This record gives sequence, structure tokens and C-alpha cells, in this order.
Amino acid sequence: MTVIVCLDDRGGMAFNHRRQSRDRVVLDDMVQTSAGHALWMSPASARLFAGQDVPGLRAAEDFLDRAGAEDFCFVEDRPVLPWRARIRGVVLYRWGRVYPADLRFDLPLDSGDWTLERRTVFAGHSHKTITKEVYRRCNE
Repeated sequence: MTVIVCLDDRGGMAFNHRRQSRDRVVLDDMVQTSAGHALWMSPASARLFAGQDVPGLRAAEDFLDRAGAEDFCFVEDRPVLPWRARIRGVVLYRWGRVYPADLRFDLPLDSGDWTLERRTVFAGHSHKTITKEVYRRCNE
């Protein structure tokens, strides 16, 4: 599976059980990135896509357990390290800001197991600059 995560400049994902931020351009890019595959997430995250036609969207509390090898998982509210062995790719959207955070991304991408495939920078709706990084497990 490939996990999709939005991070601040300190690796923060959430604060007080809430997402730090959101951007509709990022959501659109997420849908394009996962096109043709299931896009799993928690029911709370799925509310971000209300009113949109997202063919592969699937919501469940245990979405990381349910996701298949080719599926994408949008993660906002939980650690991913327990699923490390199943994660083949990572898509990070970096806000370019620092927000309060009590949940941080816990998968070490500098461990030598991961390679940065590409980095793109684009303008978001609520964020002037968003950086998208795509990582792949080295032996995949």
C-alpha cells in the first residue's frame, strides 16, 4: 500500500485529535494520484470529500488493515509504523508551515529503506506553496 500524509515543517500531522490544516487543491491531487485504485481513509477523513465523486474512496476505522498492496491510504490521525512491512510507497504533502502538533509522522524515510522518486511544488488554495514528495521502498 501507499500512504498519503499531510505534514507541517516539523513532521506534525494532527493536534488535539484534529487535522492541522486542509487544502482543496491537495485533496484534488490526492484523488488524481490514487486514480484507478482504492483510496482508503478513516470516516472522519472521508468527510473532507463529501459531495465529490471519488470512485475509489473507501472509509473504515480499520482502513490500514483492509488496504491491499496497490491501494492508497490517506492517514491523518494515527501512526503508520505498525504497518511498515506493508507500506510500499509514501506520498507526503508538506504545508511549508509550523502548526501545533501532538501526532507526528512516525515512519523514518531517512532509514535507507526509502528513495525519493520526485518532488513537485505547486500553489494550493489556502497555502501559497505545497510540496509533494513521492517515496518508494528501495527494493520495490
